[in-house]
Amino acid sequence: MKLSTEGQEELLKILKTRFEKNMNRHKGLEWAKIQAKLETNVAKLLSLDEMESTGGEPDVVAYDNETGEYVFFDCSAESPKGRRSLCYDLEAWEARKEHKPANNVLDVATEMGVELLTEEQYRQLQSFGEFDTKTSSWIKTPADIRKLGGAIFADFRYGKVFVYHNGAESYYAARGFRGSLRV
Repeated sequence: MKLSTEGQEELLKILKTRFEKNMNRHKGLEWAKIQAKLETNVAKLLSLDEMESTGGEPDVVAYDNETGEYVFFDCSAESPKGRRSLCYDLEAWEARKEHKPANNVLDVATEMGVELLTEEQYRQLQSFGEFDTKTSSWIKTPADIRKLGGAIFADFRYGKVFVYHNGAESYYAARGFRGSLRV
């Protein structure tokens, strides 16, 4: 896939507007430096476009001083609409005998070029506001939990972040996943 010049310009305009409206997410960062970095990395722009087109509303949430990378998270109020009703991974998808979902979270994230938020990152996201008050999002599951057949997800209810478990093969219309991208 390729993003046209017009598509790149439109995406940068959307990202800049979101950046300016949500300065609490990225205090001390300058849009011009972020844009310059994005303009030299078309593959990352394509991933951001996928995040945007599936309803994620990506925004910059950090700058990693060690790597020199900007970190983007999906910042949509609810779990991205274009990434719901997915079981956790291919193994879980293959284990379903009937009523298989269209795909699985880990493969979709890989295709998009993003990583699932970890529990720590999900809690960081919640420090910027209230997210997933009506939905939930799969988060990166530790290997020991996945080995036992489970996967974890999180949401925000009653003023708190809750992290739960479910069978990795389960899927729900109100559960998607949030991605992270380093540029």
